[in-house]
Parts: sequence; structure tokens; C-alpha cells
Amino acid sequence: MNLDIILNPIAGGKKGKKIKKALAKIEQRLAERKVEYRLHFTEYKGHGTALTKEIIQNGATDIIVMGGDGTLHEVINGFADFDRVNLGLIPCGTGNDFASALKLPKDPVKALDLILDGTPKYTDYFQLPTVRGINIVCMGIDVDVLIRYNNLKRKNKFGYTKCLLKTLMNFHYTDFTAQIDGEEKSLKSFIACIANGHVYGGGIPICPIANPTDKKLDFIAVTEIKKIAIPLAFIKLLMGKIMKFKQTVYSPCKKVEITTEHPYTVNVDGELYPDIPFAVEIVSDKLKMYR
Repeated sequence: MNLDIILNPIAGGKKGKKIKKALAKIEQRLAERKVEYRLHFTEYKGHGTALTKEIIQNGATDIIVMGGDGTLHEVINGFADFDRVNLGLIPCGTGNDFASALKLPKDPVKALDLILDGTPKYTDYFQLPTVRGINIVCMGIDVDVLIRYNNLKRKNKFGYTKCLLKTLMNFHYTDFTAQIDGEEKSLKSFIACIANGHVYGGGIPICPIANPTDKKLDFIAVTEIKKIAIPLAFIKLLMGKIMKFKQTVYSPCKKVEITTEHPYTVNVDGELYPDIPFAVEIVSDKLKMYR
């Protein structure tokens, strides 16, 4: 096995201290097991996509992401030659939400051992007309949350949760139409979410039953809630009880298309894409990941 490791040198915050510590352990383990590898460091936003394309063109067979959901998102958007190339993930980011969905070890060395000793298995991802994603795609309140979160100096789960609560108290509902596997629904909601993984925002269980190996997506929307009831709804969300809201609309599906009368921004795996088509389709039996 020859590994091509793509890593974000500042993943996990704290000026890269987390990733440096993890990398030292990883390199020691690779030396112990006599595994050949190459390191590829991302240098700017979107660089992971370009690196992935280049590495695959040069004959890579096993690409390993060391970082968080942002680095994974960039790599999946540069992926090609799915029959020949496998993907591994060593979670070293701030949130590591998709790693949680795959139940990967939090310890980097154990995550590496799983790759070295394991067999890649088919893992679902989703395709929009202009971008791929692998964990969550949403529109609505979560976009406002991310804008607030991106302005924080210190980014962590607590900061995200605080931004979410603040946004909930000031958000306006959006009218939209959803085509879910051909069935049309008109909704007024503060969020429309299509889940492949079950958590986002550093562990918030937006769709506890979502599973990235079941060959389907999960559509979630939450219709109007009285402002006085928002704090309780927020607590239930954090407890993983969103499916028990009477205001929750849920549909398992293969394809979703959402349209609104006004411009919107789409959140794909924590990255913001202004005014792109919100048409999402599951892709199964193509991407092979170590898990």
C-alpha cells in the first residue's frame, strides 16, 4: 500500500497544533508498519480539490484525508477514477461530523490502523449540478448560522451552538417548493436539509436516522414554530429529538429539488455556495471508503 495523504496544516484550530501532533503520531506509525506515503499540504481554500485531481492523474490509488469536514469536502470534489482510487479519513478537524457518521475512531493512529488493515467499502455521497457533497446540504437558517460562525475568532462546537441559538431567535421563515422523488411539497420553513450523515455543526444531530451506507438521502424541514417555543425546540434538537417535533417534515428519498422565489445560499458540508441550483441526488456504489 502506498498512501497519498492530503492534510490541512491548520485543521482543528489552535494554529495547527492539533494536526501537527496527530501527524507526528501518524508518521511514527507508518514508519513502524513500513508503509510508503507522500504528504500533500493544502495552502489555500480549494487547494484540496486541485491536489486530489493532480494526485489521481499521477497514479494514486489510496488518498487519505487528514483534517475535518472542510478538507474532506474539497477532496471529494476533486475525486475521479472511482474504480481505481480509494478514500480514507483520519479525523483531525474541529467538527469531524462525517467521521462520526462513519463511526471512525477519534484517535488518529487507530483511524490509520483501520485504513491499513481494512477493506474499502461503498459509501454514499450526493451530487448537485455544480458541486459534490458527502455529509449535509441545507438552505435556510444554517446559512445565517455559518455566516455568524465564520466571523468568530475562536471556532468550536460551543461557538457554533451559540450562533445557532442567536440566529434562531432572529430568523425569518422561507417559502419554498420541494420536489422529493417527483412528489411536490409546498412548505414554509426555517430550514431545508438533505442529510447523508446524521450530524453537522460539530455534532448537532440534525437527522439522527441518516446513514451514509443505506443508498438514500433524508429530507428534513421544520415548519413554523412560535417564538416562545424556540428555546425548547432548540434543546430537543441538541438532544437528537428533531424527528419528534410535530413541525418536522421528513422523507427518505433519492433525489430532491428545491425552488424559491428569492435568491438563496446553499450550505454544502459547511461551505457556502451562493445561488447555485438546489438539486441533490444520491450516488451509491461508486465511492469506496475505508470504514
